[in-house]
Amino acid sequence: MAAVVEFTESPSKELRVGARFKLSRVNPESTPGYPGRKAAGVALLAAQDGRLDVLQEMLFAEGNFGSSKRVLLILQAMDTAGKGGIVEHVVGSMDPQGVKVAPFKTPTDEEKAHDFLWRIEKALPAAGFVGVFDRSHYEDVLIHRVHGWADETELERRYAAINEFEARLAADGTAIVKVMLHISREEQKARLLARLDDPSKHWKYSPVDLKERAHWDAYMDAYQLVFDKTSTEVAPWYVIPANRKWFARIAVQELLLETLGKLNLRWPKATFDVPAERARALRS
Repeated sequence: MAAVVEFTESPSKELRVGARFKLSRVNPESTPGYPGRKAAGVALLAAQDGRLDVLQEMLFAEGNFGSSKRVLLILQAMDTAGKGGIVEHVVGSMDPQGVKVAPFKTPTDEEKAHDFLWRIEKALPAAGFVGVFDRSHYEDVLIHRVHGWADETELERRYAAINEFEARLAADGTAIVKVMLHISREEQKARLLARLDDPSKHWKYSPVDLKERAHWDAYMDAYQLVFDKTSTEVAPWYVIPANRKWFARIAVQELLLETLGKLNLRWPKATFDVPAERARALRS
């Protein structure tokens, strides 16, 4: 088994969107802050699974005893960028009873009858949970800008509404981790072809993928505006180079570990007399 190689620089520093951030300068092949190769990265992912699981269990335990703390992981990306792999290989290491995954598809007629944040509010994680949004409210500014489904006034209203919404969540005890998995156009093409060449992957493919791929440059511009307008102090964006799936996974894992670590989690103290209950258990 390969030796474990750790990050030399925290992903929360290396990958955070700052004031002068430009998506066009991010190399999707790069592994910022990580000196190891694939085998070492895979080993690191496995080595830290247990730590992530314990922290999530502590969060869940606190939630059962009145804590308002919770974590919301928002995953945004172009098709094939690896959101499903993050859910399976990173989030999947945690106890499912304390995790809530919400995949956002095309809005239903009922959802369209309400403001765009209505369905998002309904999917928020409860206290003690790690919530995962597979796509999110950001679709309502990304795809709407690309296809011209909303004018500039409405888009600006939505950016402002998102910032207010996320600020409220943070004030209520939600730690927000917003991740954009960034792949190259060439890598997406290779992954789409791989899906078409493997019958067991056909269910993952949709002809719509090629339709949206034709708007690649417009999506990159739309993402840049999202970062410019909604990367805030309480809910910053992290852009993760994702051509190397293994790197994207350890980067997201590290962000979750850092986020949970900053919550100062503690095991809840017993509300009963432990020695007395132990004595009763021995007599039972």
